[in-house]
Order: sequence, then C-alpha cells, then structure tokens
Amino acid sequence: MTKNHASAQEALPVPFHSVNEAMNHLKNISSRGAMPTLRKCALAAAVASAFVFAAGNAAAQAAPAESAMVKLIRGLIQSGTLAKDVGEALLAQAQTEALAAQQAQRMSAATTAASASTAGGVRLEAGDVRVPYISQTVRDQIRDEVKAQVMAQAKDEGWAAPNETPEWSKRIRVEGDVRVRNESRNYAGNNSNIEINWAELNKGAGYDVNPNTNLALPSILNTRQDRKNLFRARARLGVYADLTENTKAGVRLASGSDDSPVSTTQTLGGGLGKKSVWLDQMWISHKPVDWLTVTAGRFGNPFMSTDLLYSSDLNFDGIAAQFEKKLAANRDLTLFGTLGLIPLEYSSDNAPSRSQTKMKSENKWLFGAQAGAEWKLDEENRVRGALAYYNFRNISGQVSQPCALYAGADGCSTDWSRPAFMQKGNTLMLLRDISLDPLNPAGTPQPQYVGLASKFRLIDLNLRWDTAVAGNNLRLDANFVKNTAYDARDIWNRAGIRGAIVNNFGATGGTSQADFKSGGNAYMLQATYGKPAPSARGDWNVLAGYKRIEPDAMPDGYNDSTFHGGGTNARGYFLGGSYAIDKNMWFTGRWISTKEVYGPPQSIDTLQLEFNARF
Repeated sequence: MTKNHASAQEALPVPFHSVNEAMNHLKNISSRGAMPTLRKCALAAAVASAFVFAAGNAAAQAAPAESAMVKLIRGLIQSGTLAKDVGEALLAQAQTEALAAQQAQRMSAATTAASASTAGGVRLEAGDVRVPYISQTVRDQIRDEVKAQVMAQAKDEGWAAPNETPEWSKRIRVEGDVRVRNESRNYAGNNSNIEINWAELNKGAGYDVNPNTNLALPSILNTRQDRKNLFRARARLGVYADLTENTKAGVRLASGSDDSPVSTTQTLGGGLGKKSVWLDQMWISHKPVDWLTVTAGRFGNPFMSTDLLYSSDLNFDGIAAQFEKKLAANRDLTLFGTLGLIPLEYSSDNAPSRSQTKMKSENKWLFGAQAGAEWKLDEENRVRGALAYYNFRNISGQVSQPCALYAGADGCSTDWSRPAFMQKGNTLMLLRDISLDPLNPAGTPQPQYVGLASKFRLIDLNLRWDTAVAGNNLRLDANFVKNTAYDARDIWNRAGIRGAIVNNFGATGGTSQADFKSGGNAYMLQATYGKPAPSARGDWNVLAGYKRIEPDAMPDGYNDSTFHGGGTNARGYFLGGSYAIDKNMWFTGRWISTKEVYGPPQSIDTLQLEFNARF
C-alpha cells in the first residue's frame, strides 16, 4: 500500500463497510423522516467519501464501485435530496475518482507483488485484493468527528429532532417573581393629625375652600393609628422574545392595588376578592451597533440610580438610548450612558369638554442624560459612578386666568397643570383664580386644585464601590441629588395669589413667607455586606443606610413608596438583611425609622418581613 493511498483511506469520514450498508442506512433515515433537506453539496460529498473505501474493496468484483456510486447518486436525485444539476456534476466527479482509485490500487498491488516476489514473501495471485488495515482507534475517531459535525449542523439548521420543539419557542423566555410580605406601620402619638391627602383633593371637581359654602374637611391622612400585620403580595410575569440577534421585545404583567407608578404591591384581604393585574411593561429594543441599544415603549429604569430618586418598581414610558463601551486601551474600564425622552403626561384632547373652544396642547416631559464609568481596579475592587441631569419640563403648577365657575364655566385654564400622580412632601399651590359672583361674593363656591410650586432640574450623582472584607463582598453606595431650579422666592412669586402656598410651613402654625420651610437637596448612604442579590442557597447579606430628602429636592411622585410613606420631606435610617433558604428563594427583613425634615412632627416606623421567589 502506497503512502498516499493509505492517507486517503484514513481520511474516510463515515465508517460503512459496504455500499449496501450505506444504502440501507440512508433508506432507514429517509423512512423515519429524520433527515430534511441538507446542504446539497455537503451531503453528496459525505456520501461520496463514504463509498471510497467500498469502491476500493470492490475493484476486482463483478459490480464495479462506479456503478454503485452512480446508482446511489441517481437515487438521491430521484428522491429530491439532490438537485439534478448538482447530481450530474457529482456523477462525473465520482466516476473520475473511482477510476483513479482503481488505477492506484492496481499499481499498489503490482508494486506489492513485485516486492513480495523479490523478498521471497507471499506471492499475490491474479484476482487477489490487498485491503489496507485501519485500526479501531482511528475508525472510532473518524466516527466521533463526523457525528459531532453532523449534530452541530443539525442543531444550527433545526433538523436533528424536528418534532421536539418549534423553532420560535427557542427565542422565547418567561421570567417572573413572587413576593409575600407582612408589614406593620407604627406612628408616634404626637404626630400632627392635620395632614391633607392632596392627591385625593385633586380628584373630581376639586375641594371648595370657601368656609361659607363648605364646612367639610378635605381628605386627611392617617398619622397616629398603627397598622399591624398587613399581609401584602406582589407578582410579576414577563414574556421576552429574541426576535433576532439584535432585536428584542418584552411584555410584563404585574399586580397592584391601583395604578400607582411606584408600587406593584397588592394588599390582601378585601373579602377574598380577586386581585388586579396591570400591564407593567411593553417594549421593543434594537442594537444598531454593538455599543448602542435603543428601547421604546414602557420599560424598566434605564438610568443608574437608587430608590432615593426613582422607586425600584418604577417603569418609564417613551424612548431611551443606552450606550456601553469598553476602552480598547484598558479592558478594565467601561464607559456607559443613557439619553431618555420620557412623556409624563399629555393634556386632554377634549378639554374643556363642554366648551366649543378647546385648550392648546400642554404636555409634560422628562429629558434625562447620564454618563458614567465602571473601573475594575483589581480582582476585589470595582468602582462605578454616574452623573445625570434630569429636566422635568412643564410640570410646575400655573395660576389660571380668572374663571367664572359660578356662571357655568367648564373648568379653569390651568387645571391641566395639577400632577397626574403625587405622594407627599412637595410644596403645593392653589391653581385656580376663581371669579366671585358679584351678586353673592361671600357665597360663591371656590373648588380648588393644587399643583407643584417649584420647578425641577436635577443633578444626580451616584457612586458605588465593591470591595472584599473578611472574605465577603462589601458594597458602599452614595447618592446625592440637587434641584438646581429650587428657589424659595420664585416658589412664592409663582403662586401669585395671596395665601396660595398651602403647605411646608414651620411648626409654629404661621403661613406667611417668613414661615415657609423647604429645600432642594437630598442624599443617601448605604452599606451592604454579603451577597447583594442572594440567589443560591445559603447566600446572605445585611445592610444599613440613611436618607435625607428635603421637600423640593425632587418631584415626590416617583421615589420609594415605603420610606416615610413615600415622597419627600423625610429623613431617617433603615436596617435590613436577606438569607436564601433555597435556590432563587430568600427571606428579607427590613426596619425603617423616619421623621419629617421640616414642619409639624411626623414619625413613622415600618417593619417588613417577606419571602421572595424568582423563576
């Protein structure tokens, strides 16, 4: 056997021992429906290679290898596995290779016979065939390599197990989480008991502030009666699709007692009635380049932030562009950033509803821009920081034009400027300049709405340091927010009408400009020791932190709804910890103690005990 001939034999890709065995194997595959259309050239080449060994063995037999190859390829053409033009080309190639193989074998046999006669060895007689030996190890290696290649192709093309799962299902994933909480809120006995529920006041036709026509109090918040052992729950279920390598889409449902943007928690009880489900997210994202992702719809918070400014349950409407790029010169340094165009509220298309003259479009927006970097100092130290600017456009209240509600006017010109959602803490002002009935000025009803008295243009600085202490992770977070648009005189001047500022006065009871107390700064410090997000059984962490939020440091409608009952004008500390009792299931305990920054006393202590599960 010549060296070239042996190499050719060792390179065979399929270990069939006869043409009939290969033909039967292909028939069996075809009868099972397990082999849809393959790449034509790749299959034909594999089949042709499978029969080179058989052709060599059958060179001296009555049926030449060329005839078997022709029959095989013609069969593949007739079955539709190979196109006719491809098959004819392969027929010509197979005939040429078979002829070359026969000639090479004859030359090898002649050389071997001559060598044997010269050396006195066994003489080959006419018609004898010399069969080269291929070891079992080589045959096993060839089989394994071919199997791996075929299975890889089958996986890529989806024909390995055609009845296993539909192709589209491989691009869909389902994620969700469930939380069950026991919550207790404890109020100090000396808390002020005159805290108006301003969000409730803004609903309906407004609250009549004329004591001659209305003696009823507005809705008042509970500030003294404890609430013990409230069982509450949260459930979220999301479906996410990888449409292509660069395009994704998602939809998520969530529980919730109401349409609050900052909480998806549902209070249990209620006569065992069914609970509400809300559309929490719906978005599409696309990556035009590797370092940029554009997302549109309703999506999770795209900015690096803490719940000092944005609740962890808050989602954003609109469009956001996020970029992230590792520097080529230093792979341990990553730059990132976000640009966001967020619509907060659109004015009604049909306001005033009973007027032939409609108001112009008045829309509220959030424009956000953030830039940051993450630097891996070493294996145990990582620093991450970001600076953001948030411009809340057109969300401040505006005093209306004089409106004669007594004469049947359908609302006032700036009713649209009251916030769609609010918690508590921001300085508020009356919006309506109500004209009095000249025939009965003292008896003219004056239903009022309230709006935000300050403007909001925020600088938000976030810093995080991850390090290791005693073999465990230590995370330090710092967040500072400054409202650069805060100006006490501007707030007072914007209200215009005498007595139009309605809250955030000192504890003396005075309501003049001298008694006004507010501020535009907020900060948070937090330390977390252990695993920040427990997932495996035995993971744990403990944390401690402090917050201080002055009344007009930020809009009060978007931050954490638990700290001081949500909103601003709050300061206090919080302690907590988590322990994973099983994979993706953990227990969390949290204690929060808060007070007011300015104004009458308001002290609230909150205890939360909860089980969390994620899937």
